Amino acid sequence: MPINEYEFYNGVVLNRLIRKGTIINIDIFPSKSANSFIINGKVGIYIKYSRKVTSPWRFTFKKNHQDEMKIMSELLNKLYLILVCYDDGIVCLEYNDIKKILNQDHEEYEWISASRLKREQYKIQGSDGKLKFKVADSDFPSKIFLQIDK
Repeated sequence: MPINEYEFYNGVVLNRLIRKGTIINIDIFPSKSANSFIINGKVGIYIKYSRKVTSPWRFTFKKNHQDEMKIMSELLNKLYLILVCYDDGIVCLEYNDIKKILNQDHEEYEWISASRLKREQYKIQGSDGKLKFKVADSDFPSKIFLQIDK
C-alpha cells in the first residue's frame, strides 16, 4: 500500500508529541479527515501542511475543515491548529486565535498564511485578518503539554 503524503506531515507532528517524554494517548477524531487527533481525551489537534519550500506558506481551508474544527472545539477542552511549513517549522495556533483570522462565517474556501525570515518568528494572517503577535516554532508542542498537564 502506498504511503499518503499527509502521513509524512502528520508523522512529524505526532513524532514531536511522543518524543517530548511524557506518556500520552493519541486517538483519531471520528471524521472524514485524516488530520484530526485527540490527545489524552481532552485536547484536539487539527493538522494542515504546505509543500511550498519557502516562505510564505499558505494553507487552504474548505468550509468542512472549519466546521470540523468548530465541532472539535465544542467537544474538547482545547483545540489547536498545527501548520507544518514544509521542513521549516511548525506553527501551533489556539482555536481562539484562529477565529481572529478566519471568522465565524465559514466561506467555501478560505486561507491562512504563515511567513517568516530566517531565525524569526512566524507572522500569521488569514482571509479575515491577521494576528497582532508572532508565533514561535518552539510553541509546539509546549502549548499542547500545558493543556494536557492541567
